[in-house]
Amino acid sequence: EEFMYAGKDVLVVFDDLSKQAVAYRELSLLLRRPPGREAYPGDVFYLHSRLLERSAKLSKELGGGSLTALPFIQTEAGDISAYIPTNVISITDGQIFLQSDLFFFGTRPAIDAGASVSRVGGAAQIPAMKKVAGTLRTDLASYRELESFAQFGSDLDQATQAKL
Repeated sequence: EEFMYAGKDVLVVFDDLSKQAVAYRELSLLLRRPPGREAYPGDVFYLHSRLLERSAKLSKELGGGSLTALPFIQTEAGDISAYIPTNVISITDGQIFLQSDLFFFGTRPAIDAGASVSRVGGAAQIPAMKKVAGTLRTDLASYRELESFAQFGSDLDQATQAKL
């Protein structure tokens, strides 16, 4: 924060908040604090929000600096509905989901376009980029969904085959 208030642009990478939450849960249980959902202490959400909500872009009157937080979360078998991933998702302005199966099939970076979202999204894009990328994300997500159905058999209707 000191660098941000000095007018600098700062990037803070939190690698990885899920492991930090597990360590915090273990310490809290050892200290006999009452467990909450998935045995995490009740203040784990506050702990993460206190870290991540320090991110800001200051006005020129306040120094003009910025602080960008980049938290990493490891999921169990891609389950983003677990307690810690949902907490971090609710705090952040967007998420990039990486999938190991995409990586193993040669897609790099292995970004799951269907699950990745941005709250800023189109507001940060120039009009030409919006036009080009407008349907690209949904088309890619649709393709990946159809591709997963195609591996179960060759009895696909002609419309699905044409899309693939």
